[in-house]
Amino acid sequence: MSDADEGVLYVVATPIGNLDDLSPRAARVLGEVALVAAEDTRHTARLLRHLGIAPAMLSLHEHNEAARVDRLDARLVAGESVALVSDAGTPLISDPGFVLVRELRARGRRVVPVPGACALVAALSAAGLPTDRFLFSGFLPAKGGARRARLEALAERDETLVFYESPHRIRDTLADLAATLGGRRVVLARELTKTFETFLDGSAEALLARLAEDPDQARGEFVVMVAGAAPRQAGEAAAIEAEALLAALLAEGVGVKQAAAVAARTLGGAKKTWYARAQALKDGD
Repeated sequence: MSDADEGVLYVVATPIGNLDDLSPRAARVLGEVALVAAEDTRHTARLLRHLGIAPAMLSLHEHNEAARVDRLDARLVAGESVALVSDAGTPLISDPGFVLVRELRARGRRVVPVPGACALVAALSAAGLPTDRFLFSGFLPAKGGARRARLEALAERDETLVFYESPHRIRDTLADLAATLGGRRVVLARELTKTFETFLDGSAEALLARLAEDPDQARGEFVVMVAGAAPRQAGEAAAIEAEALLAALLAEGVGVKQAAAVAARTLGGAKKTWYARAQALKDGD
């Protein structure tokens, strides 16, 4: 059998709520493939019934994905095409499928995307936050300490930050955002494309208060979007660099006069100015 006779793995995006968002191409592919590999076959069966089709299905989720690779590869080699779907949205985006796609591509199999709904893109498109650059970090850690550490590591990033969050952790996440990122603008998108789709906008602290007033706003799956850090002014950044250099030299036991000389050679400026700054740092210890 030639490569042309092999089947194709279609990575098919499915609706995140509104079934009308399924593209005609996706519907056609789901109706034509020999097998649908689904994160939850019971969930996907409802979509297939809505389409009036009943292809064979196989479960593929985070716990069995690696074990499914050879079985699905054999179907492709035999000339049968397979559709990969997750419960909602685009597979692999915080959903299973990465291991399968990586392994099949490594074996030379054809993998074809069938684009469609994606919660993070839908949320960003209507949030009113900058989208020229953004950093998607999936789900934050479930434990508070690890979650705060992740947020602190991202605190200086100037892109819009995007996370997914579940309803039972949204309050804790907002509290940690308030503690680590201060009063930055936060937009919560919940229940996207569904009946109770809502965008909430404000500081993390203000949004916590809103959820306390109306507990219904804490229901559903969330996309959490946070304004990036304000860019530092050039003068501010230079000042921080200079202070760090002087502090490091003094900490190593270098004298004030010598530290000033090194700073002047490295960063420019008058030695007497650097001497005064180094002396001030030393006196402050």
